[in-house]
Amino acid sequence: MDVIRYGDDPAQFGELSRPDGPSKGVVVVVHGGFWRARYDLSLGRPLAASLVEHGWTAYNLEYRRVGNGGGYPQTLDDVAAGIDALAAVDGLDTSRVMTLGHSAGGHLAVWAAGRSGLAGTPWATVAVPVTATISQAGVLNLHTAVHLGSGAARAFMGEQTDLAYADPSAQIPLRVPVRCVHATDDDTVPISQSIEYVDRTNAAGGDAELIEVDGDHFVVIDPQSPAWARTLEVLEALR
Repeated sequence: MDVIRYGDDPAQFGELSRPDGPSKGVVVVVHGGFWRARYDLSLGRPLAASLVEHGWTAYNLEYRRVGNGGGYPQTLDDVAAGIDALAAVDGLDTSRVMTLGHSAGGHLAVWAAGRSGLAGTPWATVAVPVTATISQAGVLNLHTAVHLGSGAARAFMGEQTDLAYADPSAQIPLRVPVRCVHATDDDTVPISQSIEYVDRTNAAGGDAELIEVDGDHFVVIDPQSPAWARTLEVLEALR
């Protein structure tokens, strides 16, 4: 595993792990935790290990979060810079780069896949384009998520009331495929977040699909679960 640092802050790094044989592509793992500092990239390590076992290059991304210098816009700055840092990694093929994020990480993963469309912002300049994205029980509409996680979205946005540049629902439709893996019994981030996003994307001419799985909010990040096996199938289909 290689540690890729993309800034001076202790949270500005990612863990890059490669398979033994040819790589199927790069998967950027973006952990969740409602954007709060007490949750870190250790949540993504089991997924990264599984991805490597299945022939993918895994990039488990850390970023500043609410409580350690993050929030809007710093967290978005970090996700953009962290992915773009892959352009400078020797011997890394970045022709196929997918983002995979859980919960708040799903928000960040889908946001990163669409940032090239954020005209007039520094985020629109992309060194490593995302070619597809998978949201695992993602927070995809900040407006309707204000009550989730004891006000986590409001804490993430801080004093910024204009959500246009931070909300994946404002980016619809993306130029790349979006797949939403969401458990039907999720009571942390309701599946309605994914249903609405997929319906609106397809109505706008985009490419989105909802993959319903059994279980709760965390089943999708359990490498031993059928939900994760289904996610691996979705990745294969996006190659």
